[in-house]
Amino acid sequence: MAEDCLFCKIAGGEVPSTEVYSDDEFYAFRDIHPMAPTHVLVIPRKHIPTIVDATPEDAALLGRLLLKANEIARKEGLIEDGFRYVINCGKWGGQVVLHVHLHILGGRAMADALG
Repeated sequence: MAEDCLFCKIAGGEVPSTEVYSDDEFYAFRDIHPMAPTHVLVIPRKHIPTIVDATPEDAALLGRLLLKANEIARKEGLIEDGFRYVINCGKWGGQVVLHVHLHILGGRAMADALG
């Protein structure tokens, strides 16, 4: 856990959130500024600032992150109509909090070209 990381504080219960899922490895919660009717963030509890900071040792964790996101998308009822995963990286990539997180967006049609 990074002491100054907002998402580490959320996962640790220091900052309130609307929990969707929690276990020893991952924490998922509703985005406070949703971009779709369903907008869930899934984070590893391990602090990794950006996706490019991940190491080969993180490969299995990141694979499990995708599988956990699939489980959450299914639970949220998004599988049949479809949904979008987004991982932003860095300032120009739109990453606001420097802690790897996967956005699950669904509940409406998404733009054709990542808009």
